[in-house]
Amino acid sequence: MIPLQQLGHTRSTRQPTHLLHTPDAFVRIPLPGLIGGDAVVHAAPALGAGFVQYSATLSPKGKLTPCAHQRFLYMLEGEASVIGPQLDQSVGAGAFVYMPPTQPTTFIANAPCRCVVIEKKYEPLPGVPVPSAFVGNEAAIAPQPLGGDESLMVRTLLPTHFGFDFAVNTMTFAPGAALAQVEVHVMEHGLLMLEGGGIYRLGEQWYPVEAGDFIWMAPYCPQWFGAIGKQPAKYLIYKDFNRTPAL
Repeated sequence: MIPLQQLGHTRSTRQPTHLLHTPDAFVRIPLPGLIGGDAVVHAAPALGAGFVQYSATLSPKGKLTPCAHQRFLYMLEGEASVIGPQLDQSVGAGAFVYMPPTQPTTFIANAPCRCVVIEKKYEPLPGVPVPSAFVGNEAAIAPQPLGGDESLMVRTLLPTHFGFDFAVNTMTFAPGAALAQVEVHVMEHGLLMLEGGGIYRLGEQWYPVEAGDFIWMAPYCPQWFGAIGKQPAKYLIYKDFNRTPAL
């Protein structure tokens, strides 16, 4: 039987207000500053995004060298060391790291590892200091019900104060749980499905999604998700945050 992708089939789709990027269409590439590994770039300004998001795979001793912008990293699997002016520690699956542009930080794989990387040009606010680098772990953050719904739990990975110009959360849906409304807002999103699956409404279309899929949502793209299946669905989601829309 001929695999569907050899017949030109993919679940991936690029629309003016959104992108569904599925593993069957991933292309791995080298990146400057990514040594001993490769990346799948999911979102970038070429797409219309105001940030860069990619999934990186590193061999032992592979590393991400410092970049010119702020960087957020979430560990999917493996073990690594984070080394910077105020950091020198090991991290494993579920750990995350915030690296500001003012504190060059290097990420070194101690074993084969995979991670999600988000990079964004920092937007300063007068009188508000740039946040310092730090390491956290998702498991140490108490989940909170979204809108009081205990079947939809959110973990807020970055502090919410105005020093941060973006937010990253994980959201976990019990089987059958769904967002309470179709959301339409000024923020854009980068979303990676971590576990389970369901149905995502993007614009005027509905898509089946599963672990490994990436979604980009432009500002004002109508969006909604409902979990389907016998296991919880979970995703990691980025949004620009805490800044007045530019004129």
